[in-house]
Amino acid sequence: MDIGLVLQTDPPARLLIDRMKRAEAAGFTHGWTFDSVVLWQEPFVIYSRILAETTRLHVGPMVTNPATRTWEVTASLFATLNDMYGNRTVCGIGRGDSAQRVAGRRPATLDHLGQAMHAIKELAEGRTVEIDGTEMHLPWVRPGAELPIWMGAYGPKALALTGRQADGFILQLADPFLTEWMVKAVRSAAAEAGRDPASVTVCVAAPAYVTADDSPEALAHAREQCRWFGGMVGNHVADLVSRYGEHSGLVPDALTAYIKDRQGYDYSHHGRAGNPDTAFVPDEIVDRFCLIGPVEAQLAKLNELRSLGVDQFAVYAMHDAVESTIDAYGESVIPALT
Repeated sequence: MDIGLVLQTDPPARLLIDRMKRAEAAGFTHGWTFDSVVLWQEPFVIYSRILAETTRLHVGPMVTNPATRTWEVTASLFATLNDMYGNRTVCGIGRGDSAQRVAGRRPATLDHLGQAMHAIKELAEGRTVEIDGTEMHLPWVRPGAELPIWMGAYGPKALALTGRQADGFILQLADPFLTEWMVKAVRSAAAEAGRDPASVTVCVAAPAYVTADDSPEALAHAREQCRWFGGMVGNHVADLVSRYGEHSGLVPDALTAYIKDRQGYDYSHHGRAGNPDTAFVPDEIVDRFCLIGPVEAQLAKLNELRSLGVDQFAVYAMHDAVESTIDAYGESVIPALT
């Protein structure tokens, strides 16, 4: 199982770059960032510096979207980085929750997203594609260029699109029951589309907080540092409930039930520990969705996820223990997994 690190592009960028270098030295394989250019700094500029100062780390957004930048711009950004540093990028992409909503726009439709994924991949790998009635080609892309497209998804239609088209599946929660349910949906859709289900890489992304022990005090602090994640996932869940209703059978109740007391969401606190809009998230959801506890507890859950077909766990490190979490994974978790 690969291990990735997810950070926000808060200034100073130098700190993020140094943490990504620290992660590579600890054995992490991927460095991811958020991509909401109103809330944080432009990630692609920072990716260039990360790639220049590392040798093996793969980088990409978790996740970009098909609306903030035109598709040829997104493709050219990835292709340029790959031309400069080798094929070391991954295009994580979704409908655009925070990036669109914070700018007063709606997330993209799945149809728009599917077209974008196709166009971005074709262009970044040197092929010709039609966009808005015009044929486009990046003539400078060299043979052998590769850009994996990994799609973030929760709902049945998004999971089906992931299975039909994407190279990878990003699931932003670490609950084993829901992981099994959603991985099965993606792989079934891949098989129905005539693809090899095993060819779809599965990445689970969630906060990990490594504690010194499993005392009530240590676990309580870790939960408070990670409770924001339930609020972030709740945005997507609220969309699913509005679209499919409650107890529809199309979305597991184990995913939707906890948002019943959700009142709204202020994106100025998005992805931040102490987010005041996440008081509705119970401890049980934090424990299910995140990895909290000492190294032994982290390994137990990671091994369970690996048994369900997860290829990478990406650590959301938006809390007060970023570097100690990187170090703990490098010293004790990654060696045990490999």
